[in-house]
Amino acid sequence: MGALEGIRVLDLSRVLAGPWCGQILADLGAEVIKVERPKTGDDTRMWGPPWMKNDQGENTREAAYYQSANRNKMSVAIDISTPEGQELVKALAADSDVVIENYKAGSLKKYGLDYESLSAINPKLVYCSITGFGQTGPRAPEPGYDFIIQGMGGLMSVTGEKDDLPGGGPQKVGVAFADLTTGLYSTIAIQAALLNRHVTGLGQHIDMALLDVQVALLANQGMNYLASGKIPGRYGNAHANIVPYQVFRAADQDFIIACGNDKQFVALSAAIGLPDLPQDPRFVTNALRIQHRAEITELLAKHFLNNTAKHWVEAIHAVKVPVGLINNLEQAFQEPQVQARNMLVEIPHPLKEKLTVIGSPIKLSRTPVKYRKAPPMLGEHTNEILSRVVDEEKLEALKAQGIVG
Repeated sequence: MGALEGIRVLDLSRVLAGPWCGQILADLGAEVIKVERPKTGDDTRMWGPPWMKNDQGENTREAAYYQSANRNKMSVAIDISTPEGQELVKALAADSDVVIENYKAGSLKKYGLDYESLSAINPKLVYCSITGFGQTGPRAPEPGYDFIIQGMGGLMSVTGEKDDLPGGGPQKVGVAFADLTTGLYSTIAIQAALLNRHVTGLGQHIDMALLDVQVALLANQGMNYLASGKIPGRYGNAHANIVPYQVFRAADQDFIIACGNDKQFVALSAAIGLPDLPQDPRFVTNALRIQHRAEITELLAKHFLNNTAKHWVEAIHAVKVPVGLINNLEQAFQEPQVQARNMLVEIPHPLKEKLTVIGSPIKLSRTPVKYRKAPPMLGEHTNEILSRVVDEEKLEALKAQGIVG
């Protein structure tokens, strides 16, 4: 039994932030019904290559991007721009606990699928709207895109090498950071609203914005600015508040040191053969090391070129200072700890006997995550789901009209 078993989610969202939220809820045991456009479906179904290969090694038309965010769901193809399609969604919402949508603010009102309309049908409904800028404010009507939000929300101003270094300048994160974290915050908000419903018996509208989430996740960098009035810059792979806490180049490859306090710095210095370093007046405390960041970084960088990354990582790890190599994705998936934690799982797919997907990081002792369904093919569950709200004759007529698929 999953932790959210018995909860039914109607997922009207597409691309990433909303589907990521829906996938988490599905992993936790909720029944998640993904409503997609007939014939085309979620935008990300076409975002290949790469495509999933079938058991014969041939490319299918199932995009890897789509499969990253839609595990454990059921797919129903409905054209919600038609009155008949809208009635189907309303019928499903009447018996659902949660709706997730990421249409532009206000655009579902013309279909009668906005919170006000659906909550009149089902007052217990928890309705989560995910947009770029939220339901209020001067930018509310605008579409939101992760890349733009990373820039507007300040993240790219503190990500990347310094402007005066080779390759310097603002950088986005290598995954859709604002989308993914908004999906996570939305999951938290939905579960909070469901808990509140146990007390009040009422649902509510959740207004999630990518820009809000990105600003919230400025975290210590944001507070550094608010406390000092000084606009933080980019430190590349270094840390704004801790030194040494960055990437270093060994004789053969890069590795990371994350030295979090003065005690660790003493241990680190001894482990790498520089035991007198902590007595240097410039480096005694972290605050002093920040002031003399350039000097200590240059000293350590030169020293680490004298041996391999493996040598340094083993020596530093032995004294319990955080350290590690920089893995590519192949190496990350082969990491014994990743494998021991079952972070790669196999699920049967209609076009592939064993589809490998990235597992959930949520480990619950009594109600563990279960991998029940591969990311669904478009309309795979249309008959199964819609037979709950219309009879077979009506369903066939809707299919003939192209309203469902």
